[in-house]
Amino acid sequence: MKKRRTIIEAAIEVLKHSDETLSVSEIYSKIIENSLYEFHAQDPLSVLRVELRGHAVGIDYPSASSKKYFLYDEGSRTFGLANMQTKHDNTKKETTPLTRLRELHYQYTHEFKAKILRQLKGLNPYDFELFCKNLLEKYVFHHLIVTKKSRDGGIDGHGKLKIGLAYMNVAFQCKRWGSNKISRKEIDAFRGAVQGEYEQGLFFTTSSFSKEAENSSIKSGAVPIILIDGNMIVDFMIDKHFGIEYEDLPIYINALDNVLS
Repeated sequence: MKKRRTIIEAAIEVLKHSDETLSVSEIYSKIIENSLYEFHAQDPLSVLRVELRGHAVGIDYPSASSKKYFLYDEGSRTFGLANMQTKHDNTKKETTPLTRLRELHYQYTHEFKAKILRQLKGLNPYDFELFCKNLLEKYVFHHLIVTKKSRDGGIDGHGKLKIGLAYMNVAFQCKRWGSNKISRKEIDAFRGAVQGEYEQGLFFTTSSFSKEAENSSIKSGAVPIILIDGNMIVDFMIDKHFGIEYEDLPIYINALDNVLS
């Protein structure tokens, strides 16, 4: 059975045999004239336009394809074939300003998170405990207290989390560590300290957790221990704008052909 063409393949076939760029309606007419594709849509021109734009160099938006086959001329509002030296996946892709902007944003965010995490690791132990307490307040925990060292009993703080009409007693532990991973030993010790008095435990660390610690965090018949590593802490800060300010930078994407076609 002959393989059915896609809309993109039909448009490429039309443009391969054209010496000039074509409008959406011209491409559509030639597709129908040569029986290259059969549209089953109430507005086939709109369907074709979306496909062409989504695969056009320089037209980037969240749902646009990373594969670019067409060039769009804003002046004439027409499409032509992009200069494809090869059809293989190793074809060099043209970098657009929006692509570069996204790459810069990713790089900035990565470096920003790393800097925040380094600052958290630089806090003294008590300040880190106070930081965790204040962060929990942003997530609607109530009556939070940082325990005095002489009376901590193996926990750094405690409070309540409202669940429906009731409150759950919660304890938290804070380990401001560098690169060493929290082991199962620390999790078991914390669980032993909260068992019988608290319904849930939260374990904060600026480092990370070993696989054994992760596997032991939830055990049948035992108090569940929620593990929160350094990367999660920074993500929580960003989510709640806690200790972080941000600036809205609007990004505009050309869609003039959508209203003029």
